[in-house]
Amino acid sequence: MKTERRLKELGIELTKPTSPMANYVNAVRTGNLLYLAGKGPGLPGHPLPVGKVGSDFTKEQGYEYARQTGLSLIAVMKAELGDLDRVKRIVKLLGMVNCTPDFGEQPEVINGCSDLFVSVFGDRGRHARSAVGMGSLPRGIPVEIEVIVEINAAPGRAIAAAARKSAQKAKRKSAKSKRR
Repeated sequence: MKTERRLKELGIELTKPTSPMANYVNAVRTGNLLYLAGKGPGLPGHPLPVGKVGSDFTKEQGYEYARQTGLSLIAVMKAELGDLDRVKRIVKLLGMVNCTPDFGEQPEVINGCSDLFVSVFGDRGRHARSAVGMGSLPRGIPVEIEVIVEINAAPGRAIAAAARKSAQKAKRKSAKSKRR
């Protein structure tokens, strides 16, 4: 529970993940990867922020929206994994900024999420990333971010897998000694 302790140290309390806005799910697991659907900013009980960075919002406001989005993504990880210590590594982040055509500081905006991930997960939070500008985003939100996460096996599964492996090894060793 080191990650949970870190969240407390940072004064972060996760909310329940928001429901998808259309026909998709918040996350899909395949093997040891967790693919998170794109999320945007917004706080429970508040209207969605709507507008473009570069005209309606400053770079600094965009940074805060990207940070809010990162909190939503961590809430999805927690809901999917049960334990944030199962996050082995944040692999890839795609940050999309709804911005004016002349706005070129998308990386600085998406740093709001990247900085949060490094603060929460330490080196496990360092990731590859793309930060791009968009002419529009769903519902007019200023930022949308999707993430790929490498995960560790569930603790119970890891123990069971190790026990199976050990039993198979003992069985092979027993079979070998019987042949002699």
